[in-house]
Amino acid sequence: MPLRPDGIVIAIDGPSGAGKSTLARLLAERLGYIQIDTGAMYRAAALLLSRAGVNLDDSAAVEQFCRNLDIRLELDSGRQVVRANGTDVTDKIRSAEMSLLTSRTATLKPVREAMRKAQQLMGSRGGVVLEGRDIGTVVFPEAEIKFYLSASVEERARRRCEEMISNGEPASLAETILAVEKRDQQDSGRDIAPLRQADDAVLIDSSRLSIDEVLRSMETLCRHKIENIDTLP
Repeated sequence: MPLRPDGIVIAIDGPSGAGKSTLARLLAERLGYIQIDTGAMYRAAALLLSRAGVNLDDSAAVEQFCRNLDIRLELDSGRQVVRANGTDVTDKIRSAEMSLLTSRTATLKPVREAMRKAQQLMGSRGGVVLEGRDIGTVVFPEAEIKFYLSASVEERARRRCEEMISNGEPASLAETILAVEKRDQQDSGRDIAPLRQADDAVLIDSSRLSIDEVLRSMETLCRHKIENIDTLP
């Protein structure tokens, strides 16, 4: 299997709060790759649909709206900026309310098709790290290496609470646990591209591991794959 022009495609899937975004960013930095935050793209799409007042039950209206959807990930002084139809929405897409709306929006076929095409185009040359729910199963089933990153519900809820508190938002661990469980059910139970571990993905449970420990493990596997890609059958 020849190496893509810019390197390999690294897919990181897993449930909400497992640390995918942080690890994807750090791994991309270590390898000199580009991070494609697909979750941010879906959140941006959900925000635009909500602002436009599009009826999510009207598939024709959603499809028409998605035809003019322009969501881009840009770097600004080392910070990833999410632009939705020309507007910086980076800070507006991270609320708990937007998380639930995103899970609902992500079940819609026109939205998934629009995001899938955009993600495949951005990652086609390789040299990218993508994270989400269906990267290794739908978007890049041929990715050279796949990870499935998970953690217990309690640990993921604790991390989410810490993030909310650091952002000055009120947080309740009990309520956050319920929200995480609901999000898991929605993501795993949807008809289109449900969350699941790809058969050839490397499973990593980060519940009792530090970010550095997980990162070192992922980086080691990725560098081995990059070094040996041309010799693999």
